[in-house]
Amino acid sequence: MTSLLQISDPHFGTVHPPVMQALEAMAATVRPDVLVLSGDITQRARPAEFAEARAFCDRLGIARMLAIPGNHDIALFNLFERLARPYARYLRAFGPELENSISTPSLEVIGVNTTRPWRHKNGEVSPAQIRRVVAALGRCSPAQLRIVVVHQPVHVLNHGDEHDRLRGWEPAVRAWAGAGADIVMGGHIHLPYLCDLSSRLNGLERRLWCVQAGTALSTRVREGIPNSVNLIRYEGVGQPVPCLLERWDFHAASGQFRCVQSSALPLDPMPAL
Repeated sequence: MTSLLQISDPHFGTVHPPVMQALEAMAATVRPDVLVLSGDITQRARPAEFAEARAFCDRLGIARMLAIPGNHDIALFNLFERLARPYARYLRAFGPELENSISTPSLEVIGVNTTRPWRHKNGEVSPAQIRRVVAALGRCSPAQLRIVVVHQPVHVLNHGDEHDRLRGWEPAVRAWAGAGADIVMGGHIHLPYLCDLSSRLNGLERRLWCVQAGTALSTRVREGIPNSVNLIRYEGVGQPVPCLLERWDFHAASGQFRCVQSSALPLDPMPAL
C-alpha cells in the first residue's frame, strides 16, 4: 500500500502550535510515503514564514514531497517583489521548480501552479498547462494512481465560493479526465469535501474525483470546521478497495488528529491510447 498526506493552506504566520504538534505526531504514526503541500503555505510570503514552513515539513520525515504555491505565497504589499520576482521566496524554500511531479510505480502526482502575480486571489490554468498535464498523464502506466494538484478548486459546493473557482477549470477537467487522471486535489477555500465530477459535468464519461482540503494548521478555520488534512491510501488496481480517502480533523479536547471520515473511491480504467 502507498499513502499520501495532503496538507493545504497552513498559512505559516497564523499557525496554532498545538495543531502543528498534533500533525507531527500523526505523521509519525501514519508514516505516509508522499507529502503534498497544496498552496498558501504562508500568510504573507515573508522569509521567516517560509523558513518555518520548510522546517516543519522536514520534521515530518516524509520521503517525497510535492509543493505548489498559493496566492498567499506571493508578496502582497511589496510591489517590486510581486512584479519582478514573485516566486523568489517560495523557490528558495521549496524550489527549484514551480511545477514538479512525483512518479513511483504506484503513483503519479503532477503539480500545477495556478497562481498569477497580477491576481490577488483568483487562480488560472492556461491551455499550455492543460496540455503539459495531458502529456504527463499519457506517459503513466495503468498501475499508477494519477493525481493532479492545483491550489484553487475546480469544483465548489456553495454558490458563495463560485468566485474562488479556478479560471479555466472546465477545459482542464475535461482534458485531464480524458487523459486518465483519477483525482484533482486542491485547497484555497478552507473547506474539505469530495465530489465525483462526472456526476456534475455533462459529458464527462470517466470518473474524476475532486478532493478538497481544509486548512491544516491555521487559526483561520471556516464554518466551524476544525483544522483538517487528507490521507489517501492506495492499494492498487484489482484490489477490493483500490483507493481510500480519509479526512483527519484536529480534536481539541484530545490534542490529536483523528480520522473522522473514510470514503472508498471507485476508479475507472485508464483510457486506451
